Amino acid sequence: MKEDKRLERLRFRSWHRGTREMDLLLGSFVDAHLHVFTPEELDQYEALLLQSDPDMYSWITGAVPVPAACDTAVMKKLCAHRFAGKKAG
Repeated sequence: MKEDKRLERLRFRSWHRGTREMDLLLGSFVDAHLHVFTPEELDQYEALLLQSDPDMYSWITGAVPVPAACDTAVMKKLCAHRFAGKKAG
């Protein structure tokens, strides 16, 4: 039950970031991946949600390198999610 509340809270925080771009990006990411995260990945994602929207957006778009402290398996999945479903050319 406690874990259900945590997942619910993470989903809410993902869809209500404050900027529409990050709401859409993180919300769609969490909807696609949250149910399969390991406990360690949940911790990593929760830590990412503490970062500012402008910083995370810069990392996800590749405008700025991801700092070592945030360069986790979940961040790599998030960056890959940005391009999921996009066709080349």
